Amino acid sequence: MSLKSFAAKIFAKYTRNKMQKWIDKPVKTQQDVFNNLISKAKNTVFGKDHQFDRIQNFKDFQERVPIRDYEALKTYVDRMVAGEESILWPGKPLYFAKTSGTTSGAKYIPLTKESMPTHIDAARNAILCYIAETGSSRFVDGKMIFLQGSPKLEEKNGVKLGRLSGISAHFVPNYLQRNRLPSWETNCIEDWETKLQKVIDETVDQDMTVMGGIPSWVQNYFEKLEEQTGKKIGELYPNLELFIYGGVNYEPYRSKFEALIGRKISSIELYPASEGFFAFQDSQEANGMLLQLDSGIFYEFIKADEFFDESPKIYTIKDVEIDVNYVMIISTTAGLWRYNLGDTVMFTNTSPYRVIVSGRIKHFTSAFGEHVIAKEVEHALKEAQKDFNIQITEFTVAPQLHPKEGLAHHEWLIEFDQNPTNLNKFAETIDQNLQKQNSYYKDLREGQMLACLKITCLPKNSFSKYMKSLGKLGGQNKVPRLSNDRNIADKL
Repeated sequence: MSLKSFAAKIFAKYTRNKMQKWIDKPVKTQQDVFNNLISKAKNTVFGKDHQFDRIQNFKDFQERVPIRDYEALKTYVDRMVAGEESILWPGKPLYFAKTSGTTSGAKYIPLTKESMPTHIDAARNAILCYIAETGSSRFVDGKMIFLQGSPKLEEKNGVKLGRLSGISAHFVPNYLQRNRLPSWETNCIEDWETKLQKVIDETVDQDMTVMGGIPSWVQNYFEKLEEQTGKKIGELYPNLELFIYGGVNYEPYRSKFEALIGRKISSIELYPASEGFFAFQDSQEANGMLLQLDSGIFYEFIKADEFFDESPKIYTIKDVEIDVNYVMIISTTAGLWRYNLGDTVMFTNTSPYRVIVSGRIKHFTSAFGEHVIAKEVEHALKEAQKDFNIQITEFTVAPQLHPKEGLAHHEWLIEFDQNPTNLNKFAETIDQNLQKQNSYYKDLREGQMLACLKITCLPKNSFSKYMKSLGKLGGQNKVPRLSNDRNIADKL
């Protein structure tokens, strides 16, 4: 065992014990976070506009601060981008994480000196929890690759800006720099296909032990490696132990990954976003990710099926229930106040608080009142894959309201590794799995308002070509699992 590997075990145990202190006191931890947020921001422009100096409790906060999305907060953010100080949070932000907006072009999410370290600590702690639980630390001596955006940063009125993954690259600790691949120069390449070949060139003969990135893009990397070398990934990298991912459910990809690698490897799920690092998988045994209650984020929750009501009930951490679909609302040390992230989560446990990401409040299929969410379609497909031993590359689901013949239905556009021999039977199995999870969908099917879902088999690389056509090939970009219209389906 190397000195680094030995030290990692000690540090992992220390970190896990330290985390346990706030895990054991979740409600108090969140109350402390809330008090700190209000105290720190009361003299900001936003704090004065919303009378933070008069806020004594959560009820006061609720009455004075409406729930907002980015568009509603944009006038404040625009002032920060223009160079004004102490708008949403004291001083100037350290960075702006630049993301794609749907209605207002680019979005600029502030990262402050208080919020930025929580992103870095959570990513590190996810790996340390794995070491503490499994006792395995030899992988820290090997090479690690994280497929991410370019670390090149622009500057706007004295504040640097870029993609979150690119900003995070500037915070890799020195003790990991020698283990990290690809090179800085390769990471700076914007074109995905050019970058991917350079990544392969730099990693093909290395002792890779950890892979990280969005599953679809890591799968693309694995496929290119196998095509170029004629070898399984596990043969190229016999010490590959860990896959770290976020942004997309890994389960639909797992069987394909294991086929490409030639064996099973451990995985760690993360829940990072530009707005905060919310959760990570802290255990290989438990279901869900540990919600980060001490990271300068105060959480509120609204039941998804009540979200569009005029006055939906608001829940804090002490009130939430397991297996209920909630929209997550956040207030943070980056100055995002009662911010609707757009994500929906479900709690798998409340001791400790663990969540899964169930989808997006805007990404669902409910053209017929069924309100099918990402978690349901992913689970339905995963179970069918097991029965038929089928691997897929990518998929998305859209309503078909006006078929040429027959009843309306859901259309599943799937890029298979190899098409099923009995496509209709595969579709029926997915359909049955979906009915088991969603009673509205079941009622529509049994009432003959909807036909059984139909599968459209797409040629190889269809999703890659679609993403390339949008200028979103590679990096942290991902195809929505669900749509309530046919914009994506028709283009595919």
